[in-house]
Amino acid sequence: MPNQNSYNIVLGVNIDHVASLRQSRLTHYPDPVHAAYIAEMAGADVITFHLREDRRHIQDRDVALLKQTVGCRTNLEMAVTEEMLSMALRTKPDDCCLVPEKREELTTEGGLNVLADPDKIREATLRLTEEEIRVSLFIDPDPEQIDAAVKCGASAIELHTGTYAQLRGEPREKELHRLMEAADYADNQGLIVNAGHGLDYSNVSALAAIPQIRELNIGHSIIARSIFTGLESAVYEMLKLIQDARK
Repeated sequence: MPNQNSYNIVLGVNIDHVASLRQSRLTHYPDPVHAAYIAEMAGADVITFHLREDRRHIQDRDVALLKQTVGCRTNLEMAVTEEMLSMALRTKPDDCCLVPEKREELTTEGGLNVLADPDKIREATLRLTEEEIRVSLFIDPDPEQIDAAVKCGASAIELHTGTYAQLRGEPREKELHRLMEAADYADNQGLIVNAGHGLDYSNVSALAAIPQIRELNIGHSIIARSIFTGLESAVYEMLKLIQDARK
């Protein structure tokens, strides 16, 4: 019998691509810290940002200032490296989402393979949790990866929705069903279930309607829309879509 738990759903706004625009000219603007303020005032419940090894967008300065100035929850996406762990333990965001990272990729491709190195992930999770930082693992909707996340001591997972976002027609429906089953399974294991990657204004409603999903982290589509409508309007419109999906 599927678990019928239904939770309030919240929106995490990823501000990485505000920083991408800034770094394209190595200027001091547009400032992702300013963007975070606007997103929060528009209703965002979480501000998400990814400090990558190559510093292609978010910088160390941004991480520190975001923690100091954001009033809602902060969510640092990071690779499982000593450098990133040290940064997280120093700045203490509310959440850390452990993700795979390759220098050559344009964006994160696929979920973290928890089964490949569970000891390393378990140690990182423990170190962060001891400092009262909630740990999420960004994984594919796979029961084995969910079981591994539980064994590593993670409080939450973020289901990778990139495959769903890229597909069309019947293949997309199959992937949506896979995500629904994974969300239900993870919720039954006691995990907080979040989701994100590749979601936009045309495909988000079906994901937001999954009752076990508590948070959607969305960045690129919101920042892209904001060029034409302004960031406040872009955040508000996305927030309305995900909230309407639960009605």
